[in-house]
Amino acid sequence: MSAERKMVTACIIDDDDIFIYGFKKFMEIKGVFAEILNFSNGQEAIDYLKDPSYADKLPDVIFVDINMPVMDGWEFTHNFEELKSQMGKKVSLYAISSSVDVNDINRAKKNPVIEDYILKPISETYIADIINSYQPGLRNAN
Repeated sequence: MSAERKMVTACIIDDDDIFIYGFKKFMEIKGVFAEILNFSNGQEAIDYLKDPSYADKLPDVIFVDINMPVMDGWEFTHNFEELKSQMGKKVSLYAISSSVDVNDINRAKKNPVIEDYILKPISETYIADIINSYQPGLRNAN
């Protein structure tokens, strides 16, 4: 059974250039996302999401680091929650961090806007599962 892959857009919000590079390389190898947006802090991402000129270029999925300068992932999540109903499409949000602090994990798990809390380094299998959730008819396309 052959299914055509739906191209999706991912957004990575992280101040770690090495992590962003690795994330982009992985996505390039998987060949799934049509575009990968990246921002070095939450404020840059919120400004993009609020800008009406980008209304047709909104991401399908956002990965946000919780520890960043200017606007961290928690502040971003709060602002994203306020914008979400105005976006005109479903956008999934995943918190990412190297923090194993149980308070951070519980805070993310209790927030209904956050799909999941993902520890760095991100598991390729888990990312592939997320990618595949946007690929109707495809299973285990790792």
